Amino acid sequence: MPKLSLPDGRLHYEIGGSGPPLLLIAGMLSDSASWGPLVTPLEESHTVIRPDNRTTGRTQHDGQARIEDMASDAARLVNALGLGPAHVVGHSLGGTIALLLAGIRPQAVRSLTLMAAAPLNRPHLVALFEGLARIRARTEEEWLRALYPWLFSPAFFETPSNVEAALLAARAYPHAQSLPAMEEQTRAFAAFDPGTIRPVGAIPAQAIFGATDLIAPQALAEPVLRALGVETFGCLPDAGHSLHWDAPEATLAAITRWLESLA
Repeated sequence: MPKLSLPDGRLHYEIGGSGPPLLLIAGMLSDSASWGPLVTPLEESHTVIRPDNRTTGRTQHDGQARIEDMASDAARLVNALGLGPAHVVGHSLGGTIALLLAGIRPQAVRSLTLMAAAPLNRPHLVALFEGLARIRARTEEEWLRALYPWLFSPAFFETPSNVEAALLAARAYPHAQSLPAMEEQTRAFAAFDPGTIRPVGAIPAQAIFGATDLIAPQALAEPVLRALGVETFGCLPDAGHSLHWDAPEATLAAITRWLESLA
């Protein structure tokens, strides 16, 4: 269980594979385990590093859980491992963390892949996460049922057993985010100012979206990302917000093609 000592805690991360370093940064309510379908194939050609952001998984912190702190933790991790510059893939909030990382430590970032991610000012998402936390305070299962339509494409629900399988896996996961940690992360998300994100400069950057994403629709996200210097865009027709679970093969292909083009 590798840990990185922080000034105010310990950052848990997973590392495996061999080759150029590839840092995977998870999104809201998620940790290093959320990359499941992509990990093994990516480890065939890369050293894959997956941290648990503050408030998630097995990371421990005594200080704040600001989004900026999560980016600083990622920068410390790349530096401590001595593997940089790293290709960085960020999903959802992880994409915002990846952009912050590129801004504060550009020498640590070889490229960016933003999955269903953009630094949008979306107060209704704060309301969503706060509402989910209130549901969770009453019942552990129903908040997940309320969350899944925001994560998965409509096709996911055409097979009723998919929902039950997802619930079973969530209940069985031993390092799931607690309700207090969920509330803390939501406060950090609400407090973050997306206007502080800097342009990516000379760092190659691509963005991938799901055609049915309700959280980060490409139509809203792409203009924001283009203004930050992101030039390459892709869309997966059979995916919602959770690209790597809705369409793992297509997501993997989009990432690997990008990495191969930069080799």
